[in-house]
Amino acid sequence: MNDEQLIADLHGRWVFGWERDEGDAPFDFRRVFGEFYDFGSSDVRLYDDFDPEQRVATTATEYGSIWEPAFQNMISAHHAVDDSPHVIVGHDLAASTLTFVARITRPETTTDIRTTTSLVWRRTPDGWRIVREHNSAKVLPAGELDGILARTAHGSSQARPDPGQGHRPGPVANHP
Repeated sequence: MNDEQLIADLHGRWVFGWERDEGDAPFDFRRVFGEFYDFGSSDVRLYDDFDPEQRVATTATEYGSIWEPAFQNMISAHHAVDDSPHVIVGHDLAASTLTFVARITRPETTTDIRTTTSLVWRRTPDGWRIVREHNSAKVLPAGELDGILARTAHGSSQARPDPGQGHRPGPVANHP
């Protein structure tokens, strides 16, 4: 697998790290995303406008502290890749962009969103790691994803019937 394919695979798997089902174990950002983010770097910038406070985290641990409380209180979060990863790879940096849809169910409401996510990856001795993240989410009209986020036998969602779209890929070694 070349670096472009590896980054595309990592970005696709990253999306499904955010999946939640009712009754799941408590959300632990570092456990779920330890292979994706550069937890040892002090020069990361991570942002998601779905965060009501629109904070910019400067460490992966700080970013986790933004999302752990929200995901602890969720009933479910189901995702599907709507536009496959588009990747550019250099020697030590790579960038990837994809679009996903999601249905976030909380005790008080269900929200459908479409998010464009752009990640910058840095090659480290441990493999490619996220050092920049920018997510732009658009809240969709209620029920917009009805019938689109079809649950599959593997427990993941798909937005399109195309092969390879929206499935939860198996692990791939993340080493340079």
